[in-house]
Amino acid sequence: MTRVAAPGPSIVPKAGEPATKTEPTRPGAAPRAWILKSDAPGPEVFGLSGEARLARSLARLEIAFGIGQDVPAPAESGTTAIFRADWLYDDRLVTALCGAQPTLLLSRDGRAVAAHVPDAALAAARRALLPSPPHDALDGAWRRAGPEQLVPAYSHELRKRSPALLEPLAGSSPRELEQQLFDASYKGITDLVTRYLWPPLALPAVRACARVGISPNVVTVTSWLLVLLAGWYFATGRFGPGLVAAWLMTFLDTVDGKLARVTLSSSRIGHVLDHGLDILHPPFWWAAFGLALPSAPWTSAATAVAVVGYWLHRLVEGLFLAFFKIEIHAWRQLDARFRLITTRRNPNLILLSVGLVAGRPDLGFAALAVWTVVSIAFHTVRLAQAALEVKHGHTVHSEYQEGAPAPAGSELSR
Repeated sequence: MTRVAAPGPSIVPKAGEPATKTEPTRPGAAPRAWILKSDAPGPEVFGLSGEARLARSLARLEIAFGIGQDVPAPAESGTTAIFRADWLYDDRLVTALCGAQPTLLLSRDGRAVAAHVPDAALAAARRALLPSPPHDALDGAWRRAGPEQLVPAYSHELRKRSPALLEPLAGSSPRELEQQLFDASYKGITDLVTRYLWPPLALPAVRACARVGISPNVVTVTSWLLVLLAGWYFATGRFGPGLVAAWLMTFLDTVDGKLARVTLSSSRIGHVLDHGLDILHPPFWWAAFGLALPSAPWTSAATAVAVVGYWLHRLVEGLFLAFFKIEIHAWRQLDARFRLITTRRNPNLILLSVGLVAGRPDLGFAALAVWTVVSIAFHTVRLAQAALEVKHGHTVHSEYQEGAPAPAGSELSR
């Protein structure tokens, strides 16, 4: 849905605060939204009530909204999206429903939980959204859709097939809901450390940050400080402390993104800080590490390979995305599996850590340089193969996106 500036003032909650003001928004050409308060709202999830979570979703869409136990008086024209606050919604569902009309959103067991209808039908929609609606409440001439009909399972941002989350809050375990929301926030195609090691550690950290009100940007800024600390340690030859700082930084790099997604608190500056950090710091680490090694005939060459190879590898990935409009790692199962170990920060840190534990940090760095060359060669071949596919009249598309079954336990099946 294209972002729409609301005709009236939005009730935007401050960070960490629920939206409690219930003044209706000014009538206009819509869309606008209304959050239906509940007598049994259910537990907070990552420190947010159902009302506060919906308020953040709508504020991100720049849609004016109000909150109350009954719907506002109908406007002369326009439409309103109505949401029951006692349900946990995938942010994608909120976006999709605000752009689909007239639609009644049904849970997977057939209960009406939200609607987007013309303002003249607000009262009828309100009856349909009652916990025990009248027998004829669903007889309106509205499209009925479940989460699967409103939101495609494939997420471009997260590179995985992930059905939209829609769960009742009342009577549910907050820890189970948090687990589901956390799992849904994880990328499906990533490196082996981020996929297998960090999740059980990151979830408690995300919970703790959400409870005490630590923002994702604070976590990201801390990551920047650790980047500088690790680089300084590497440059001065203190590889052990440097690797400790580097691993802690990679952990926080996982935490900040998940915290932003599960609390709906991402921001433009946070996005720039996080992604800028991810792209910029690795070659400086490799340069500092290589230059601090004892002088040997091959160390300068290995350092050049590690640093220049990093940018070449990024270039190949960027060319694939520019030419074929999908990330190279999401093309085929082979590419998704190779992403687990390709020459990115975390796999490279494994090589450096193994070398240090073995008492040969130089050999760990040599392995990093060799693996950089191997990874560039692999992805260059994949780029050429994709170009041949197009030349022969075939479309280069993600197997995952098109619904091809992913092997059980693979990155694409998460």
